[in-house]
Amino acid sequence: MRLAFLGPVGTYGEQAALQLVQLEHLQDVELVPQRGIRAVVQALASGACEAAVVPVENSVEGGVTTSLDALWEHPELAITRALVLPIRHALLGSGDLEGVSEVLSHPQALAQCSQWLATHLPGALQLPTSSTAEAARMVVGSRFRAAVASRPAAQEHGLQELAYPINDAAGNCTRFLLLRRGPRHQGGPLASLAFSLHSNQPGALLQALTCFAQRGLNMSRIESRPSKREMGEYIFFVDLELAPDAGADAGARADGEGEAPCTDGLDAALAELAPLCEHLALFGTYPLTTLA
Repeated sequence: MRLAFLGPVGTYGEQAALQLVQLEHLQDVELVPQRGIRAVVQALASGACEAAVVPVENSVEGGVTTSLDALWEHPELAITRALVLPIRHALLGSGDLEGVSEVLSHPQALAQCSQWLATHLPGALQLPTSSTAEAARMVVGSRFRAAVASRPAAQEHGLQELAYPINDAAGNCTRFLLLRRGPRHQGGPLASLAFSLHSNQPGALLQALTCFAQRGLNMSRIESRPSKREMGEYIFFVDLELAPDAGADAGARADGEGEAPCTDGLDAALAELAPLCEHLALFGTYPLTTLA
């Protein structure tokens, strides 16, 4: 199996991919690094890879819009598992902290360390890169450049650890998704979906969300993205927590880690929601693992 992730080697995406391979008990997996999240998704959609790992949400900076758009644009892809990975950024370089005048990293990583950088390197120019590991590669040998990246990236590129941890929020974490091609099946306690409404009228969104509330489905996330067709038209991304099915036996458990979820409420909610929507997509129901 070929599994695409946001490369190069040493990114948090690679760490997430390795963890997800273990959780899914996948065998003979070749990790295939890609430059950019869109390239990761395209590698899966085109058939060049059989699976892909993408970040979808950060606890500090919110949704990763490129991943959300990709799910909406590729109905042939499905979410099969999610992983919440703790993010601990380090400042890496080949010189001294006092000599750093440029800091490179992925825009999300720079944003997650903005307060630390403003306090300790207020005059440093911040330069965006395609990934944290790419930033680490680009600062090798420089006395005035530093990268915001992971500790494994320091080992991979032979860099010094100038400061750690430097992320502003101690609880910083990112949720990653394991994507596969095929039907968006139901197999876990978390459901992800997106919809666009027929018209932008007062109460239209409330009516749509009532479909979930009436059936006791808790929304753990809701986010809007522009449809890119016209001003004021939006796509709403929603995560729902499904109640466990107390009547299911161990053989019917969806993820092997607990009680199987009951999807009756979700099925009924989607049936009621569909007539209100111009487009409605269920990305799948899947297990979620949170690492400490």
